Amino acid sequence: MIGIQGQPEREAARRAIREAIMAELAALSGLPPQRIVLHTPEGQVPYALLDTASGQQRAWVAISHDGALSLAAISLQAPVGIDVTLVMDIPDWEPVARDYLGPEVTAALAALPAPGRAEAFARAWSEREARLKYLGRELIEWSADGDAELAGCRCLPLALPEGYAGVLALPPGTS
Repeated sequence: MIGIQGQPEREAARRAIREAIMAELAALSGLPPQRIVLHTPEGQVPYALLDTASGQQRAWVAISHDGALSLAAISLQAPVGIDVTLVMDIPDWEPVARDYLGPEVTAALAALPAPGRAEAFARAWSEREARLKYLGRELIEWSADGDAELAGCRCLPLALPEGYAGVLALPPGTS
């Protein structure tokens, strides 16, 4: 996982995290940057191709930005998902949760005292986004069938600066 803080302007954050991804891929693979191509097609899952001695190797990449924090996850073995969410009070949290997080999460959030709800909502939102990125999907509304498919990865909460919640999604059985 890679993190960049202090880039609130979206385009500067994108450039900074892409540079960090390239540096990490070079370190992981031992390849010079000229033999690594990072693909970040609009609306599609980013990935990298490494020009190794035995041929091209794919690296799975996930990227997330919110506020002044950007995160990226890289895997040379399998898909990965990551998301960061700024913790904030959302006045219409309940219909948003019902539409995107489902009835169980909405009920759990409703049962929380208001002061803790914003952080719990941010964690739940980050988990959903990380799972969707793991599967290579865009944000979609909750459905029972979709929720079952999203359960096919395991999620780890991230230790982030105060005011942020984040989740890393990995294949089952990985650490």
